[in-house]
Amino acid sequence: EVSTEDPERAFCTLADREDLNPEEGSIYHCLYQFTRNEKLTGTNKLLCDVCTQRHYGPKKNVKSENKYVYTDAKKQMLISLAPPVLTLHLKRFQQAGFNLRKVNRHIKFPEVIDLAPFCTVKCKNVAEGNTKVLYSLYGVVEHSGTMRFGHYTAYAKMRSMNNHLSDLVLRGQSPQASETEPVKGQWFHISDTHVQAVSASKVLSSQAYLLFYERLL
Repeated sequence: EVSTEDPERAFCTLADREDLNPEEGSIYHCLYQFTRNEKLTGTNKLLCDVCTQRHYGPKKNVKSENKYVYTDAKKQMLISLAPPVLTLHLKRFQQAGFNLRKVNRHIKFPEVIDLAPFCTVKCKNVAEGNTKVLYSLYGVVEHSGTMRFGHYTAYAKMRSMNNHLSDLVLRGQSPQASETEPVKGQWFHISDTHVQAVSASKVLSSQAYLLFYERLL
């Protein structure tokens, strides 16, 4: 979908990205890099329909002559609709030639994450005036082993119902509350048929492969 935006606000976010200063090796740093502003120049120039029509006339003439105008541009991927459940998939492999190797580096992730620095200023399901889009961690998938073999385990939080999440899923209502604390509950580690209660610090020290967050605000 291509839309015309005010150039002054096209790359604006709900919260100032420059105030974030994310720590390298954290999930915030990963998101910051994934949503960074990119310049499209050289062979990556953007095919501009408006420029093409301005230069060659109506589209029907352009197609027949196979003439197009490419222009320098800026690109940025931002969230336009905050999901009820946020799933973050970390790329845990690296390609070196024809070989793949697993990336075992620990990535820091919080119990409560704020997506506002990565959401467009016109995010559709964020209440007007809100400058935070908060999510609480409730599940983690971890992989141990190598690219050739290994074992998947999971951490899951047993907790009470999240009424704000229910309102968002069932009625489409944007959360209005101001909670900034994670949803209370007990964490469990699940490995095949073995289930064991664990602390939150144990969960946060895991080498996450998948992260699951539920919307708070």
